Amino acid sequence: MKELAYAIIDKYHDEFLELADTLFKTPELGYKEVKTKQIIQTFLTSHGIQIEKEYFQTGFQVTIANADKPHIGLIAELDAIPTIGHPCSNPLDNAAHSCGHSTQVVMMIASLLALKELIDENKLTGKVTLFFCPAEEFIDIEYRKQLIENKTIYAIGGKQNMIIDHIFDDVDCCLHAHGMGEFRKYRFNVKSSLAGFIYKKYHFEGKASHAAMAPSEGINALSACNLFLQAQAMLRETFLDSDMNRVHGIITNGGDVVNSIPSDVVYEAYVRSFSTTTLMNLNDQLSNAAKHCAYAIGAKCEIEEIKGYFPFNQDIALSDVVYQNMLPFVNPLEIQTDEKSVASGDIGDLSLFKPTIQFGYTGFKGTMHGKNLEVSEPDVVYNTTSKILVGSVIDLLTDSSYLENIHSSFRPQMTIDEYIKYLES
Repeated sequence: MKELAYAIIDKYHDEFLELADTLFKTPELGYKEVKTKQIIQTFLTSHGIQIEKEYFQTGFQVTIANADKPHIGLIAELDAIPTIGHPCSNPLDNAAHSCGHSTQVVMMIASLLALKELIDENKLTGKVTLFFCPAEEFIDIEYRKQLIENKTIYAIGGKQNMIIDHIFDDVDCCLHAHGMGEFRKYRFNVKSSLAGFIYKKYHFEGKASHAAMAPSEGINALSACNLFLQAQAMLRETFLDSDMNRVHGIITNGGDVVNSIPSDVVYEAYVRSFSTTTLMNLNDQLSNAAKHCAYAIGAKCEIEEIKGYFPFNQDIALSDVVYQNMLPFVNPLEIQTDEKSVASGDIGDLSLFKPTIQFGYTGFKGTMHGKNLEVSEPDVVYNTTSKILVGSVIDLLTDSSYLENIHSSFRPQMTIDEYIKYLES
């Protein structure tokens, strides 16, 4: 049956490449993926797949089924990220698919069309839902805060909103994939983990005065920020290697004019860790350090904090299914396992509630999130990955022991009510 599914994917090869090119050249930021949504929906309906449900501005889902169970969820992310200088960037906001999200979309659609033919012909029994998720990238914060204030969304990340709205409740497990950059040593990866993070915006408040004539009458907010950056650097020596903590940020406002003591300085940062407990403790340490460094020179520090994404721990049993479906296409030595990546994604939040995986794939040239990223091996990115995915879904739908094994080892980490309370805290 897998060979039949592979043949269906090959049949649509040229159509998929055309769709891929169109999407790559139509990058849009999260909750603004209007053209992207229209292109995808037009393609799906032309192949007899009707839109089942829409949500959160640009998110939507489609389902193919001839039974209610098993129910497999597939994840595709719609958004791009600002990338100045990328040849395919959107001139309005510099959005570009330097994150590779557009390739996920095509790969997932290719898998869905193959599964549709098998389910329509009753060669497979079950249900598959493809979720097109908006706004994975944790960016454009002020715009999204306005959407939250207008009650258009609940949270910054797309999957966060979908979780709160119980959109994933009915699925048995979720499969996702993400580009991992150029092919160097590894062609694919499985069982990798991602860090969690918290977004912080430190607003240091001092007192302006003439920088040359009356510096004694001012309180230098930039000095308060610099003092905090020193404290932050000193805290790094306390980090446990196993947690792989990261603290990184940028000064987005360093003062108004050179001739005045800076009275308002803004430092924006992420705090990351593989340990949720460590993340919370480190977050508190940094807040205390910022406030007291400001107090030390007579300034103040107000801190805005937005809970980011949870650490992502792959479902091992589900990863094993995908790993076995990689082996027909690649040497096992070219499959990376158990990587700890300090990147983050809202897939981590979904993994709190459902058995979830995200396998990595190469086939790119350039740097992820860089202005030179391009697809260099389309057959790997769009064809091989689709066959790995569709083979994995076939296994899950045809052999009940796979899902039994997955469910026996998985335990939800919290309730959705607890999750909402955390995000709002």
